[in-house]
Amino acid sequence: MASYNRWMNERLYEAAAKLPETEVTRDRDAFFGSILQTLNHIAVADTIWLRRFAAASPGSWLNEALLPFQQPTSLRQEIGRTLAELRSYRESLDKLIIDWAAGLTAEQLSQTLSYGQQQTRHFGSLVTHFFNHQTHHRGQATTLLFQAGVDVGVTDLVAVIPNEA
Repeated sequence: MASYNRWMNERLYEAAAKLPETEVTRDRDAFFGSILQTLNHIAVADTIWLRRFAAASPGSWLNEALLPFQQPTSLRQEIGRTLAELRSYRESLDKLIIDWAAGLTAEQLSQTLSYGQQQTRHFGSLVTHFFNHQTHHRGQATTLLFQAGVDVGVTDLVAVIPNEA
C-alpha cells in the first residue's frame, strides 16, 4: 500500500502540474475546496497519523525522521502554498511512509494504539485506515483534475500488483 500510495501521488502531482497554478488553487466547491487544498489535506492527515504511529514507539527512528515535518494543528493547515512546495513535502513524506511500512511487523500490527482523548484501537486497523484515507481523498482529487480537463489515467491498485503468471 505504501508503494501504491507513492505511485498514485506521483501521478496526481504530475497531472496537477499540467494545469496553471490558478486552476490548481481555484475553489471548485469540493469538500476541501481546490485541488491543492485536497492534496494538502492528504499530506496533513498522513503527517498526523505518522506522528501517532511514532508516538507508540518512543525512541524509534520514525520519531527522529519526522522532526523536519511540521506538526499540523488542523486538518486544513496549509503545508505548501504552491503545488511545487507541497509536492516536495509529499515526496519526502512518501519515502518515509515506504521505509516505515517496510519495517512493520505482525507483532506491531496486532497491538493497540492509544491516541487523542481516550482513543485506543487496533494498530493494524489504523494502518488500514491510514492507507484507505489517502485513497478516498485521492479519488476526490482525480475527479477534480478530470473536471479541470486532466485525465490521471489508471488509478486501480491492481495496476501495481505484480502479475504472478
